[in-house]
Amino acid sequence: MKEMEMVLLESDSDDEMEILSIFAMEEERLKKEQASTSRRGSIVGRKVIKRDYLQGEERLFHDYFSDNPVFPPHLFRRRFRMSRELFFRLQYALEAHDPYFIQKRNAAGTLGLSSLQKMTAALRILAYGVAADSTDEYNDIARLLAVNEKRGFPGMLGSIDCMHWKWKNCPTAWKGQYTGHSREPTLILEAVASYDRWIWHAFFGLPGSHNDINVLDHSSIFTELAQGRAPPMNYSINGHDYTMGYYLADGIYPQWSTFVKTISAPLEAKKKHFARVQEACRKDVECAFGILQARFSIVRGPARFWDEATLNDIMKACIILHNMIIEDERDPNGVQQDDDYEQVPESIPITVSREPTIEVQNFIQSHIRIRDRETHSQLQADLVEHLWQLHGQL
Repeated sequence: MKEMEMVLLESDSDDEMEILSIFAMEEERLKKEQASTSRRGSIVGRKVIKRDYLQGEERLFHDYFSDNPVFPPHLFRRRFRMSRELFFRLQYALEAHDPYFIQKRNAAGTLGLSSLQKMTAALRILAYGVAADSTDEYNDIARLLAVNEKRGFPGMLGSIDCMHWKWKNCPTAWKGQYTGHSREPTLILEAVASYDRWIWHAFFGLPGSHNDINVLDHSSIFTELAQGRAPPMNYSINGHDYTMGYYLADGIYPQWSTFVKTISAPLEAKKKHFARVQEACRKDVECAFGILQARFSIVRGPARFWDEATLNDIMKACIILHNMIIEDERDPNGVQQDDDYEQVPESIPITVSREPTIEVQNFIQSHIRIRDRETHSQLQADLVEHLWQLHGQL
């Protein structure tokens, strides 16, 4: 720049002065661009808050995860929604599955957040609702049936119902499609819950304008049964044999052989007793919805995300954590089944045939059996007599 100033002072021509001035300004601009592109780190002029990640991790570990933590186990469960042992199981599984949860250094060489801090932040979002494969099927069918038989419902697999999750940031163009009886956009969760509030079937994402029957038509709840891959089921009620399990449902569900509904305005004493017991046991799924929302406020309050796929991931994550907590806190004296299950290959060769196949015929017959109204009425009548006989023995 000093040399350029000397040239400007020695020049007598106005044109030369203007050209040299422009050249000097361009040279200065190029120097600034080079300085800005060679810079690494934060933007010039921006204030940087130096967060002490290591000290934060030490406090978190000392408060909750050390051998003698500050907060006892009951406060840990209250804040993290699970026991410390289950939390560590999740930590090891996440570190093995996703490198994001492994503590690493950033580009500046600074040590980042630990897996404990990342998991705590994620659970805080799920549990408190702060800004920021489908659910596993219930495996212990034998124990489930045994418990439900003691409750007076042999062959019962659980209770079914739907829950609406308000979608606050639903796109304007979709609001009509997602608005139902609540007059606000919602997404629907169909779930089946057992007596211990384990959610072993979940189907989420249909617009709130649908009713429970529309959701059922789209659901995969009877896929295993229709394809002949459901566990075998054989039981007798009041002298009649049955080969399919059933779910307790409210009045909107159809009269299928796989649903047992209550009796509206019963007059006889035995039917009144049946309606009272059925409605009490059917509350299992409603209790499961209440516990799920109590544990994870993010699914209790309005959904603030724009992307439907993100909401689907959040709901699945909350249900999986809910089931893990239920399993972790289940009675250890309960009957446990072997973990030897039939495996389905990842890729199945497909053979195209124009002839009617036995599989298709069996599939159609299975759907006819699922929707059989006569079996529905017979099963309900048998359960009325069965519960009345149990009531008389008390």
